[in-house]
Amino acid sequence: MGGTGPDFTIELGALRQGRRHVCGIDEAGRGPWAGPVVAAAVVLDPDCIPEGLNDSKKLTEAKRDALFEPIMRSARVGIGIADVERIDRDNILQATFWAMQQALRQVDGVALALVDGNRAPALPCPVQTIIEGDGKSLSIAAASIIAKVTRDRIMIGHDSAWPEYGFARHKGYGTAFHQQALERHGPTPLHRKSFAPVAAFLSR
Repeated sequence: MGGTGPDFTIELGALRQGRRHVCGIDEAGRGPWAGPVVAAAVVLDPDCIPEGLNDSKKLTEAKRDALFEPIMRSARVGIGIADVERIDRDNILQATFWAMQQALRQVDGVALALVDGNRAPALPCPVQTIIEGDGKSLSIAAASIIAKVTRDRIMIGHDSAWPEYGFARHKGYGTAFHQQALERHGPTPLHRKSFAPVAAFLSR
């Protein structure tokens, strides 16, 4: 791919060293004011990698949705979801690590986990952190797509319960519309009470 996007170089290097199953791990939803944080663990089949994988943030919503099923069909996938209660109790970093651990539990035999970012969760296998890994590793890119689409679908599902918040539009992120809805209607059970904008509203 000539440096224009993620490739399979890191995974192939590990496979050549005898590490049979290499897993990419990424999360979606660390920043929003509402909703869960979702992590995905993906072991790609080297002989059946879907075309068009990239950092989920660089893909349109339609493209992410189109890639979701091919990844689920061709790869081994685990998904972990940390709810708002866990985020507020443990903090967002620890909740993210927990979600990553739950995702990996669903994928057996992993010899190396490639984790997006610079902080490593405690996992039962060797971990290699990769800053901006979703733009370098196809396995992490696939995980970023699975995590993002899963979380977006959760938030879209909540839209009918709280239509005045527009969760289907902003997915819980701190947009101006979301701020106005919070000011007008107050927080829902989906809101992270430990996050500053919600905490500020509750402290009034």
